Amino acid sequence: MKNEDKFFNNSIYDEQAAAFSEKQLTDPMQYQEGMEIIDSDIFDKVQTARAAYDYTKYTEADVRAALAHSERTPDDFAALLSPAALPLLEEIARAAQIERQRYFGNNVTFFTPLYIANYCENYCIYCGFNHHNKFDRVILTMEQIEDECKAIRALGPFENLLLVTGENPRAAGVDYIEQTLKVCRPYFNNLTIEVMPLASEDYYRLTQSGLNGVVCFQETYNRANYNIYHPAGMKSKFEWRVNGFDRMGQAGVHKIGMGVLIGLEEWRTDVTMMALHLQYLRKHYWKTRYSVNFPRMCPSEGHFQPNVVMTDRELAQLTFAFRIFDHDVDISFSTREKPSFRNHIATLGATSMSAGSKTDPGGYHTYPQSLEQFSVSDERTPAQVEADIRREGYEVVWKDWDKIFD
Repeated sequence: MKNEDKFFNNSIYDEQAAAFSEKQLTDPMQYQEGMEIIDSDIFDKVQTARAAYDYTKYTEADVRAALAHSERTPDDFAALLSPAALPLLEEIARAAQIERQRYFGNNVTFFTPLYIANYCENYCIYCGFNHHNKFDRVILTMEQIEDECKAIRALGPFENLLLVTGENPRAAGVDYIEQTLKVCRPYFNNLTIEVMPLASEDYYRLTQSGLNGVVCFQETYNRANYNIYHPAGMKSKFEWRVNGFDRMGQAGVHKIGMGVLIGLEEWRTDVTMMALHLQYLRKHYWKTRYSVNFPRMCPSEGHFQPNVVMTDRELAQLTFAFRIFDHDVDISFSTREKPSFRNHIATLGATSMSAGSKTDPGGYHTYPQSLEQFSVSDERTPAQVEADIRREGYEVVWKDWDKIFD
């Protein structure tokens, strides 16, 4: 049965997928055995706010009022993100640049991702690593991971490494992640993971083995449509994922990264809910640093086409609004975006970016031709990206944390 919802892409919902969903689909609010239950009201708050949100109600007067405030509320953020703000985009950009300069100066932090496994138990219909996509799966050995670390260090003086796996607790569980952190630690001062959501005790255990940060994408805050995109696997449990950020905070993770996937749902609604979620986390885990990311959906081997297309102008508007709303948040851009856009957005709101990225496991040395999770749009070398950033009048920071502070 095809879904007629405005934001559902029927092109990826074939008979095989439908049959699988009917067989495997479970209640997204029902935890699986072993999943940690915590006391958090963020789910209810976000869903209540989502039901009441209407970005069309904001006017130019609301946008100007938001710009005039010294401290911005979530309602100010929504105004800056509304269509009414687009005619004032240059003025908003100037305000964002002032905030960026005030809190981050002329610095842009560099990092690079290392994909170590593409085994995944989830059936995310938009992802190339989808459990039902037929391709050779890869999980790197510790020796191969060390070779990748050496290859990355040869690309540039990187100190910030993002370790990425598919969500598969059997192939790439906590033991494997912990071993990986110990192998990578001698090569990098700052280690972040983007893996399956974990229990708080597992996050704490990893912090004792060199973990500094965790990135997790909620993908969408639309509870009603969440299981259309994630019909099976651990990721089908909406509340387990949304409460994962609380578990990170409770475990004392130094830095938490958040993001929604632009292309699944109406983007203004999703990012406004993420802003509310961020505000909640800051209140409860105030010692933690935070980052946000707004990846626009790219083609994958699963051939999912975005339901919503965000323009460059709208992505710039989102970046400016977030910089004005939260002065201290790190705004990160990956190599999904084109070089010219990344060069300019770094001067107006973004504060960190990847460089020289490979999105396939072992892509730097071991398996240079394996399947990429998404297409890279910025194929410049780290040195080329650094040179372009310098031409914009900004300085690249390769190291912004030292392991002696762990």
